Amino acid sequence: MRAAAGVQRGLPAAADDSGGGRRDDGEVAPENTPEECFEGRPFALATFRRAQELLDDVGPYDVRVSRSQVAFRRRRGFAWLWVPGQWLARPGADVVLTIALGRHDPSPRFKEVAHPTRLHWMHHLEVHDLAELDDDVAAWLREAWQRAG
Repeated sequence: MRAAAGVQRGLPAAADDSGGGRRDDGEVAPENTPEECFEGRPFALATFRRAQELLDDVGPYDVRVSRSQVAFRRRRGFAWLWVPGQWLARPGADVVLTIALGRHDPSPRFKEVAHPTRLHWMHHLEVHDLAELDDDVAAWLREAWQRAG
């Protein structure tokens, strides 16, 4: 079973951990869905679904959706899908998969690797074709999932 927005492998997320934002009236706004986040961007949605397929055999995870990205989480986030065209004038790809590892991976497949803290390296993979989400990406996602405990 795949995790859906606000759901952990078929189980409701805790009420205080919904990922929804606060509205002006103090109520928690409902969480967006991946379909809403990637509306009009069918390749981004297909990339999200392929990432879910790679994570299906790994273990439980949450999917959190904001206006600009879809996050895969356990205790903390371990992978994010986002559309660089929302932020960059000339994006190199329609969608980027960012994977948080506890080390720098030197693979030339990564467009950029950021090191925001002593223990985390953020690896940015531009996705141009679903076939790029292969065994290597599955291994990186598994490693990131394990660290996010």
